[in-house]
Amino acid sequence: MENILFELKNVGKTYRVGDEDIVALKDINLTFEKGKVYCLLGTSGSGKSTLLNLLAGLEKPNKGGTISFMGNPLEKMNETKLALYRQRFVGFVFQSYNLLPTLTALENVTLPLIFRKVSKRKRVKAAKEMLKLVGLNHRWKHKPSELSGGQQQRVSIARAFVNDPQVVFADEPTGNLDTRTTYEMMDLITSMAREHNQTLIIVTHDTEIAVYADQIISIRDGNVASIETNANKIEKGSELYASTAESDKQEQKSEQEITTNNDTQKPQKEESNSEKQNQPQQDKSKHEGETNNNLVHGFDTYNHYDNSASGE
Repeated sequence: MENILFELKNVGKTYRVGDEDIVALKDINLTFEKGKVYCLLGTSGSGKSTLLNLLAGLEKPNKGGTISFMGNPLEKMNETKLALYRQRFVGFVFQSYNLLPTLTALENVTLPLIFRKVSKRKRVKAAKEMLKLVGLNHRWKHKPSELSGGQQQRVSIARAFVNDPQVVFADEPTGNLDTRTTYEMMDLITSMAREHNQTLIIVTHDTEIAVYADQIISIRDGNVASIETNANKIEKGSELYASTAESDKQEQKSEQEITTNNDTQKPQKEESNSEKQNQPQQDKSKHEGETNNNLVHGFDTYNHYDNSASGE
């Protein structure tokens, strides 16, 4: 099929650790089509990153099987051909950005074009256009240390797409980002891939990231556990997040208002109860005062009569 980008047949991969063979992938059979977004979903150690490395030509299967890219067998290519394959057809987005700290944002984005021997004028123009597309046209002179995590990942995305690749591999692309920035980055990377009919393969353990994909491939213990066509994929997660955040904010505000109203009413009620409780005390004090006055008056009267009787 002309629409098939990758086709894997009976692919296996093991690693030698001491005297033991660790099986990373077992008999994998998959196809990836052009222009679609895929998610390799699995926990740490499931084999999803190993699968990405095989597709990117960074590793080769050692337990049989074939991996073809547009009909060309990757497992038979030497390192020189694999390097050319990555330069011409592949873009990478990493969790830790992998930007060169001594270079500016612009210089980092131009790197893939340098390897393809594009002229300086053309690569600078292309890099500036790509930085503008990811919202960093005002930051192209800044180095990574002068950028936030989200801005660094935008530079990484610009670098991945600048050479117009057939496929972009994103390995835990939002692992170091907060929730709001995660949705912004996923909106950006998926929209860019869809707009240019590029295949995007995302490796993640996060089910909230998986909802962006056209197809979710669950990897468990080196096996393909399930392949799910995602009928409910989202394209603007940041809008959903903003709506949810605003709803949560309004809910918190309502709860605070209720709490404030309750706190305002509670002292008044307590004061009313206090007054009721103090009323008997006041009545008692008043009665005691009257009694004392009567006693004093009676005592004075007694003295008056007592003195009269004694002739004073």
